[in-house]
Amino acid sequence: MADIASAAGGHSRRTGLGPVVGGLVLAIPVVGLIVLRTNPELDATYQHDPTHFWLVLAAAVLSAVTAYGTGTAAARRGDVRVMYLSLAFLSSAGFLGLHALATPHVLLPSASAGFNISTPVGMVIGSLFAGASILDVPPDRTAQALRRARQLRLALVLFMVVWAAFSLWRLPPFDEGVGPERASGVLLVGALVATVIYVGAALAYFRLWLRRGGLLPAAMVAALVLLAEAMVAVTVAPNWRYSWWEWHLLLLAAFVLVAWGAQQSWHEERFAGLYNEETVAGRRTMTILFADLKGFTSYSETHTPAEVTEMLNEYFTVAIPAVAKKHGGQVDRIIGDALMVTFNRLGDQDDHARRAALAGLELQEQTGRIATQHPGWPRFRVGINTGEVLVSVLGGEGGRTHTVIGDAVNIASRIEGRAPVGRVAITAETLAQLPGAVTEPLGPLELKGKDAPVQAYVLVALPG
Repeated sequence: MADIASAAGGHSRRTGLGPVVGGLVLAIPVVGLIVLRTNPELDATYQHDPTHFWLVLAAAVLSAVTAYGTGTAAARRGDVRVMYLSLAFLSSAGFLGLHALATPHVLLPSASAGFNISTPVGMVIGSLFAGASILDVPPDRTAQALRRARQLRLALVLFMVVWAAFSLWRLPPFDEGVGPERASGVLLVGALVATVIYVGAALAYFRLWLRRGGLLPAAMVAALVLLAEAMVAVTVAPNWRYSWWEWHLLLLAAFVLVAWGAQQSWHEERFAGLYNEETVAGRRTMTILFADLKGFTSYSETHTPAEVTEMLNEYFTVAIPAVAKKHGGQVDRIIGDALMVTFNRLGDQDDHARRAALAGLELQEQTGRIATQHPGWPRFRVGINTGEVLVSVLGGEGGRTHTVIGDAVNIASRIEGRAPVGRVAITAETLAQLPGAVTEPLGPLELKGKDAPVQAYVLVALPG
């Protein structure tokens, strides 16, 4: 953990004494566990129900918050690694919450077996997801892997609900006793496997940190090591002894580290340090849509800022749903009156050119209705192009964005500037993917930065 303080530093810090010091700090809980278990007189009993409840509940809440944050980021960026990490945190959160309910006199006079063993079960399941997060997924299988992860999330939630119901009503196999004090039998095997997986995942994220640096990968390494140590403590510590309390504290510390590392990261791409290489810098064929208002500058010069803001908000209220909600585009940015939208950003839209074309036509239709009600308002122009781009995280702490860059983006922007007012202009590359499209030739256009003219068309209609 000492290494975390210098994790955001340069390469010299990452190759110095930091990892050694951090490793020694992370080894302290193991040493403490050994001392307690080899000296029974030191491993005294301490049972305090309120402390147990709030300690475990705090760890569960932190894990749940992290699960939500990573899940949201993974869905937005299409990142498989972060999605599996979200499932690992979700598993820990759910089963820790159940373990908190195992505290006597919370739900039941005494703990049931299901509530009592929920923590090691959740940690074992979480280790499987943590291990899955370090596996390489080919770019062409990312969309499929994300769909599978979402299905697993639903299955995990249902499993936890069923587990809670069986534990609460003491249904078989939780109908007798309070469960074993320490992991044994199948749980012992699962604990040993989980420990190995957590250690392996920690090594993988350590290598990620060596390549990229950053606070969050370092925090993830420390958290995974703590989870491995907690798994060891679960297998050897009797209930209510100091060594038993230790694994509760280790779990809390692990989730505090990850939550703190995420909180310290730049909020717009909080989990970028954990993204897959394909998310950080991957190539993908996409369709890009640009739209802006012709005459916006002159309109702004003759109207108050409040009037300009009102006009933009009324336009964007219909323009953004037209491109994003109905046709699945992702709004990359809004700059003043300009709108940039990407299609197939996650690699899951084979019909991205058609989606973009329909979105452009609908944007003009919806905003055109508003323009007829306000004759003095400027009108949108739309430009669309299809081609290979680089999906990338740009910037650093204090200013970071996930965007697309490449010549295909520049052409889409330039084509938009040459589109007729109230119309949609497309390139030949986009038209090639729109069978049956009705167009009007816009001609070969000389665009800034291009040596050869670019063939463009005005999209009139798109059947079907």
